[in-house]
Amino acid sequence: MLRVFTAGESHGKALVGFIEGMPSNVSMNVEEINRDLARRQQGYGRGDRMKIEKDKIEILSGIRGGKTLGSPISFIIPNKDYENWTEYMSPINTNKCDKLVTKPRPGHADLTGMLKYNFDDIRNVIERSSARETAVRVAAGSLIKQFMSYFNITTHSHVTAIGDIHLQEIITDTSRIKESDSSSVRCVDGIVEKKMIQLIEETKKAGDSLGGIFEIHISGVPKGLGSYVHWDRKLDAKLSYALMSIQGVKGVELGYGFQNTSRVGSLVHDEILFQKTKGFFRNTNHAGGIEGGMSNGENIVIRCGMKPIPTLYKPLKTVDIESKESALATVERSDTCAVPAASIVGEMVAITVIAEEFLRKFGGDSLEEIEKRWKEYI
Repeated sequence: MLRVFTAGESHGKALVGFIEGMPSNVSMNVEEINRDLARRQQGYGRGDRMKIEKDKIEILSGIRGGKTLGSPISFIIPNKDYENWTEYMSPINTNKCDKLVTKPRPGHADLTGMLKYNFDDIRNVIERSSARETAVRVAAGSLIKQFMSYFNITTHSHVTAIGDIHLQEIITDTSRIKESDSSSVRCVDGIVEKKMIQLIEETKKAGDSLGGIFEIHISGVPKGLGSYVHWDRKLDAKLSYALMSIQGVKGVELGYGFQNTSRVGSLVHDEILFQKTKGFFRNTNHAGGIEGGMSNGENIVIRCGMKPIPTLYKPLKTVDIESKESALATVERSDTCAVPAASIVGEMVAITVIAEEFLRKFGGDSLEEIEKRWKEYI
């Protein structure tokens, strides 16, 4: 079993990651991980903290000489901003009063988290519920992505909507989707990109925030990952579960899930064809690469809807947890729009799920053992 754990607070000393179940002898490029961490920090609409943090991974265990050992991999991503927060975030001696938070933000974990864990300071909730945690998942996913590349499995993403500005065309060409990395909002259409940027600027001036939609494409996934036998091992269910765990994501769609509900079956289901050189294949991919809870060999296509960020510079009404009086919500340093960054997180979270199911089917202790089983199956 491949498992990923995260720890750390937004303004603490560091974020911490732990990966269990990675086989031995997989080559790892740390610079590739750092490139993905940098991709997560980019995107038009990000806040001022991105000017402070230049995320870099520091491997602590599980890799020697650039190759995995088969033992648990642990790593940290230092928080550079911690030096400005040491007085308030020290694990031992902390000045709580100056940074005390008592005005929960609507739409965030603040109020319910405070009640659940019996805190008198909402900062204890803010620090862990922050989307800064996703830096660990990007680092872990980037490492796992390198493992998946041995089996020609790749993942890419692009932004299809920010606010009410939508990309009008459906894009299936992976080489075209890769072009999103050169866009500040990760949109492949230059005209739509300009409209998105303009909307972000207008929203920022109004002290508000924006959500949107990003799309993930995973290619090279062999047929048969997942299960129709066990409800909790269905691949689409596992992907939905993992992607919904990304902060701000409130909807996940596999293939043309919602669009298919308004079509007749003959226009929805992907007809099966066969050629000696290709085996079984489809000319369409309305199912998004998954049927009956299993990968069917076509590209896996997922869309995620992200809500607007709850921190508003023109804050909404709330109630102060100390005085119980009406107040305006706490304003923490935040982004106007984080959909482009979330698309990178989505890539890494999705490839992690694919790797989990890949190892469930082809798993072994070493890369060579897994490669042998994979080649026999293919």
